[in-house]
Amino acid sequence: MLHKQFDYLVIGSGLAGLYSAYYASRFGKVAILTKSKIDVSNSYYAQGGIAAVTDPEDFPQYHLEDTLTAGRGLCDLIPVEILVNEGPDRIQDIIDLGMQFDKENGKLALGLEGGHHRRRILHAGGDSTGKEMTLFLIKQVVNNPNIEIFENHMVFELLVENKICAGAKSYNITNNTNLLIEAKNTILASGGASAVYQRTTNPHTTVGDGINLAYKAGATVADMEFIQFHPSSFYSKEGYTFLISEAVRGEGAHLINSKGERFMSAIHPLAELAPRDIVARSIFNQMKQSQSNHVILSLKHLDGEKIKNRFPSINKNCESSGVDMTQEIPIAPAAHYMVGGIKTGIHAETNISRLYACGEIASSGVMGANRLASNSLLECLVFGKRAVDHARETTLLTDPFPLNQTELHINTDLEQSFLNHCNEIANEMNLKAGIVRNHTELKEVISLLELIENNFPFEAYEYYSVRLQNLITVCHLLTTAALARQESRGGHYREDFPKEKSRFLTHSIQQINKEIYFVPVDHRSQD
Repeated sequence: MLHKQFDYLVIGSGLAGLYSAYYASRFGKVAILTKSKIDVSNSYYAQGGIAAVTDPEDFPQYHLEDTLTAGRGLCDLIPVEILVNEGPDRIQDIIDLGMQFDKENGKLALGLEGGHHRRRILHAGGDSTGKEMTLFLIKQVVNNPNIEIFENHMVFELLVENKICAGAKSYNITNNTNLLIEAKNTILASGGASAVYQRTTNPHTTVGDGINLAYKAGATVADMEFIQFHPSSFYSKEGYTFLISEAVRGEGAHLINSKGERFMSAIHPLAELAPRDIVARSIFNQMKQSQSNHVILSLKHLDGEKIKNRFPSINKNCESSGVDMTQEIPIAPAAHYMVGGIKTGIHAETNISRLYACGEIASSGVMGANRLASNSLLECLVFGKRAVDHARETTLLTDPFPLNQTELHINTDLEQSFLNHCNEIANEMNLKAGIVRNHTELKEVISLLELIENNFPFEAYEYYSVRLQNLITVCHLLTTAALARQESRGGHYREDFPKEKSRFLTHSIQQINKEIYFVPVDHRSQD
């Protein structure tokens, strides 16, 4: 087993991982471990933009109010204050590095998205903001002498002793090699878990591995029941999909049901720009009522040339699918963003010393029950920097403790069974733990997970065994939390408990070998 030492270990190569690695490289040697290629991440596929106050007529307080409204009472106030107040500085930092956002008449072009009452969404390359920001930061890290990148490395164990993290072990499936990295500080930035669902906008790698790693090591996990389903994901009979950015509705597109009726105006004052959970559930209900598998996003009434110029990537994908974006696009909701995750403090710290989490994998208290559109990329920058600033106080490796040298191996005979179970779980999650849930169906998902766990021929330190156990654990965390929250709020909707309940103004908390419990939301301000 190859053994290396670094000052900082960053697990994941989305925006949170790349930015924290770049910033950390100013203060020491950095390793980036990524499960696939460095440009495969949720951040890369983020279209809409990044939300921050840059307009003199906009104010952080307005951004805060929109975030709290979308979060449906479950946002912790201090991290939201940090996000909206430090966000503009992080935007300026990345602009000073050379990042180019789209401009109009020499000024930053600002878009409008669901839940925002002001135009504050910066975008790049029209509808390729995540891609442009990710590629920009990749350029900053690939030739950086203080950063070493390890692609195709699946981290399968955190090195944790006495609640102190000392690094991680990974396996490279391309050459069947194992790597042990000791690090003064470890930052988990491996993204969410929406690819546990059959219909998702995420890369197939986004199945919550980092959640399981931290949970298994004793980290606290919060609010796993809240999965955000993006309202407008392209629908095809063949099953493939791609994201139709919320910014398309921000430019004035209408949602039309099978009867040719625009339906959102009667449901919410913001109509198509209502918070995502409301729009996604409304589309789901329209589909259910008409027994249809999609609705229509109509752009007939808009300037076609302007739309094609504003959304070149979406237009290209639509054209490739035989659809004219300037007319009508068939869409349906898809699992998009994990709102909960590893519980962190205001410096992205976890309850395990020297282990941090930032980006989608973290439950920082910012998102509440429903993420406000385009806050995700901003959270990556704000809390990625905070993690490194806090970690800089650590100057020494941990006191030596016996490092488990057991290596991962692969048994190809397990591959087909593993793939079959992955598909079975994804289908069950989509049908029974998705946009609309109930007690009976959630229990059926849990029963399936337990059945698979009891019957799969797991092998210790075996590649497919580890991956399946990760998947089972993450889905079990999600469904158990959804079962315990007997109300509907934000991205969690129970048809057997359709109303919000004041007693659930709380965060669900899960920790290994403990029963799920709830803690109050922190509404205290920094002031």
